[in-house]
Amino acid sequence: MTTDPLTIAREKIGCADLLVTFSGAGLSTESGIPTFRDASTGLWANYDPAKLASQEGFQADRRLVIEWYGSRRKMIAEAPPNPAHIAIADFETWHPGRIVNITQNIDGLLQRAGASSVLELHGTLFEDRCNSPHCSHRQPVDLDEEVVLVDCPRCGAPMRPAVVWFGEMLPQDVWRQSDQACRRCDVLLVIGTSGAVYPAAGLVDVAKAHGASVIIVNPEPTPLDHLADAVFHEPAARIVPGLLEDHNAAG
Repeated sequence: MTTDPLTIAREKIGCADLLVTFSGAGLSTESGIPTFRDASTGLWANYDPAKLASQEGFQADRRLVIEWYGSRRKMIAEAPPNPAHIAIADFETWHPGRIVNITQNIDGLLQRAGASSVLELHGTLFEDRCNSPHCSHRQPVDLDEEVVLVDCPRCGAPMRPAVVWFGEMLPQDVWRQSDQACRRCDVLLVIGTSGAVYPAAGLVDVAKAHGASVIIVNPEPTPLDHLADAVFHEPAARIVPGLLEDHNAAG
């Protein structure tokens, strides 16, 4: 019986009726997108992202928060999907219905690579939503427009990025779908996440408890490594295509 992690991982993925990917910031690193903690560079070097990405920061200085997100949007919009995003999207093309992608990322790069089965746990950077808890209005962001303060056309409350801020709950419909997918999957491919952010990291425990094989791809060791059937301490763009490429072909 082989003990080669790459062979083991490929075989498990090839036999899976349902593959779920669970990704974090490390999936997009090779696209040139800094992690959240590294995002306060250049013009924003003197600001704490954790304070800007909060309801408190928004209430204290709405314009500052909106301009910071405007800067992030422009940077991310210029970033290309990398080989890991493309390999995941190609798998969906060849195997429709056999993959669900759960992501903590807000960059939309999986969708730009061609994936459509994407559950965004932390929302999306490319929509705004009403800040009122009693209004559900959302609207796409026009990157060609100047960054301005916008009020909700439905209720008049301030509009804000449609992302999950510190202290806020994950979107419950997306969380429910993610939990169900992890309960049903045969393989959970964990990509580029430290495994330290809960409740999202708890999805790995859910999948493992329901019999799934777990494969982890992350440059650094994670607290979840002991749950894995195969672990790769390598960048996502280097490893993920090799895990999926044998399956991204007819038959």
